[in-house]
Formats: sequence, C-alpha cells, structure tokens
Amino acid sequence: MAGSTAISSPEAMRAEKRTAAGNSVGAAVVITALKIAVGFSTGSLGILSEAAHSGLDLIAALVTFFSVGVSDKPADADHQYGHGKIENFSAFVETGLLLLTCGWIIYEAVARLFFRRIEVEPSVAAFAVMIFSMAVDWWRSRVLARIARKYDSQALEADALHFSTDIWSGGVVVLGLALVVAGRVFKLEWLGNADPIAALFVAGVVISVSWRLARRTIDALLDAAPAGVRSQIQDAVSRVDGVLEVDRVRIRRAGNRYFADLNVGLARTVTFQRSGQLADAVSETVHRILPEADVTVQPLPRAQHTENIFDRIRAVAARKNLNVHDISVQDLAGHLHVEQHIELDERMTLRQAHDQVTELEADMSRDIPEIADILTHIESEPATIEASEELSRDAELERRLRAEAAHFPEILDVHDFVFKRVRGRLFVSCHLTLSDELSLARVHDLQTELETRFKQAAPELFRVLIHPEPRTDNRR
Repeated sequence: MAGSTAISSPEAMRAEKRTAAGNSVGAAVVITALKIAVGFSTGSLGILSEAAHSGLDLIAALVTFFSVGVSDKPADADHQYGHGKIENFSAFVETGLLLLTCGWIIYEAVARLFFRRIEVEPSVAAFAVMIFSMAVDWWRSRVLARIARKYDSQALEADALHFSTDIWSGGVVVLGLALVVAGRVFKLEWLGNADPIAALFVAGVVISVSWRLARRTIDALLDAAPAGVRSQIQDAVSRVDGVLEVDRVRIRRAGNRYFADLNVGLARTVTFQRSGQLADAVSETVHRILPEADVTVQPLPRAQHTENIFDRIRAVAARKNLNVHDISVQDLAGHLHVEQHIELDERMTLRQAHDQVTELEADMSRDIPEIADILTHIESEPATIEASEELSRDAELERRLRAEAAHFPEILDVHDFVFKRVRGRLFVSCHLTLSDELSLARVHDLQTELETRFKQAAPELFRVLIHPEPRTDNRR
C-alpha cells in the first residue's frame, strides 16, 4: 500500500518538492523554446507536436510548482482536511492539457497525410535538439519520480510519468526524421509520410498516459477508496479484541494523505475510558495498512447476546450517564422484581432526584419488559470535600468492635481501625482479613452483617467502611 516514508520535517518536505518542481519548470522552458525554433525551421510536424507537448508540459510544470507549495499547508478553519486536494486537481488539469495536445496533433497529422503536403527539412540541429530533450526528460523524470515516491505526491508523479513517456515519443520523432532523410537518400517517396505518422504515434502515447492519469485523478477528486483497502481494514479491525462489528469504513485521499472514518460496534456496557482505549487500538490497526492516515473512530453501543439481566439494567443506566449498584433481582411467581441503589448529586432537591429516577425506571421497564416492578434506593453522591478530624485511638470502642467481629469464624483478623469526626458525626474504617477462596458474594454479606453489628454495638457510629483483604496479601 502506498505510504510516505519518514521525513525530517514538513518544511524540508515542502522545500524538496518545490525544488524538484522548480527544476522541472526551468528544463521545460529551455526544451520548449528549442523545439519551437527547430520545428518551424524544419517544418517537422513531429517536432512541432513535441514542442506543443512540451509547451503544455511547461504549463503543467508551473501548475505543479504552485500546487506543491499549497498542498502541504496545514489544515485551517476553511480547509479542515488540509490543502492536499490541490495536487489531485493539478494532475487533473495536466490531463486536460495533454488531451488538448492530442487533438491538435491528430488534426494536423491527418491534414498533412491526406489534404496538404508539407516538405520537412531535417537538420543536424533538429536531431541535436531532440536527443538533448530526451536526455533532459530522462534526468527530470528520475528526479521527480524519486521525490514523488518519497512523499507520495500525485502531482509530481504525474509530471514524472509525462517526462518518461516524452523520452519514447521523442525517440519516435527522431525515427520519423531519420526515415524522411532515408527516403530522400534512397528516393523512397512514401517515407515522406514518416513525420506525420510519427506525430500520430506521439498522440497515441499521450492519450494512453492521459487516460491512466484521468482515472487516478478523477478517483482522487471523487474520493474513491483505494482498491482492496476497505476490505483489508474491515478484516483487520474486526479482529481487534473488544470490537463486536465494523459498521462502516470510509476512505478518502487528499494529496499524499489518506483519511479514514470508521464506525465500530462496542459492547454498550464498556466504560467511556475503555471505549477510548478500543478506539486507539482500531486506529493503530488502520495505521498498519495506511501508515500516515488521519483516522477517526466512532464507537457505537451494541447489545451483546450474552448480556444477562444485570448487564441490561446497567446498560440502560449508563445510557443516561447514571451508575446503579447493589442490584438485586427476585423472581416472584414468574415476575422479576428489581431493587437497586443509585447515587445522585447531593446538591439536587428530592423532587429533582425523584423525577430523574422515575424517568430511569420507565426506560428500564420499556427496554426490559421482563421486569414487573423496580424499587430504587436514592443515595447522595458527594460533591464537596468535607473537613474532617482524625481522632486518637479509642481502645474501648475498638475492643467492642473486635468482639463483634469475633462472632464470624470466616473473619481471620480485623485491624487498622481509624476513627474520624465529620460534621460532628463519628466515622470508623477498618480492614478485614479473609480467606483467598471466599466468594465475593459471601464477602459482601460479611461486610453488611458486620457493619450492622458494629452500629448495634456502638450506636454513636454514623458510618462504617470495611475493606476486605485476602490472607495472602496480608502476609506480605
């Protein structure tokens, strides 16, 4: 797949491209002037067709020179995709100029073959100019092709292709002049038509080149995707872990830059942060196929067939940017009853919070018709940093709490008690050591039961926070 190689800087790239285009302009001026002078002095249609060809190449070289100076400008408010399309437009203009050249050459050649005969006077100067022109075309086609490959420049590539075909068309003109000379030496009158026939061959070469350029430049201007690349990207992205589907892939080219827009389906339960990570992974995958592409990834939430009732409840809440927890689902006589907790901004009024929860429950009932009823416990989500005071160790209170923990044989140890006072209320936190193999459901039950017993044993406690730890972690 085409892609530009590493470059030192945008400034160096612009300078190198403009230098190559500028040298091409200078060479075109010299060659065109020489061909015109020799063409009129000899009357050779082959040389005049080459002069016309070179004249249009000069115009094309000027268009290329100015286009490469504009195409590498960065994107701005009016051109969000940059200015690269100017190179594609430049190549399109060159195609039109080449076709105009062909029309004139064919018209003049047919006229000389069938309607009026013009005697050609080959000269040493004519041969010298054509051979010199071919040498210059060989030199600048190689230079332009190298820079075009290095920076993936369609405008420079078009110029390089022109000049490489000019070598062959120039050779045909030289052959035509040589045949005219041979016809005079050997008295073969029919060889006098070699010059217009050579001109027709030049026109054929130009039409062939123009057709290839026209297809490529029109594809670029119409944002046609490179052949086969879309399917490559779809196959590669679909294998990214976490991507459920590739919904849409669109690729366009502007100058030497590709732009790729993708819509990918992700599980609707993934977090916003995880969604960003997957988008980065998709971009990296596209860059392996189009190394310098500008990639935009749009994640789309998708329901998975493996979702259970809890996943579906969380997905509805996540869609409204809410987080529910402590979800409990009971099956009563074939009807599902849901209990859940939700945290809302503590600065909200009860009416505002209740309206938001009512709307959430309605969405859940509509999206999950198996649910018969929903009961939501509203909690306040802290929005302010509270001033607190850490209290010195209370040996008596700690002893009472340890005694309550001793009622649970699964609790191997309770430690790191911390007492704080917040807004005049007593807070306590501690750590529990439990077996590594204990299920998370049982751990939660133990925390809930111990919290209840702590508050029964010490009614002055307002909040209890218990942190469970596996035994192996506590040995470190």
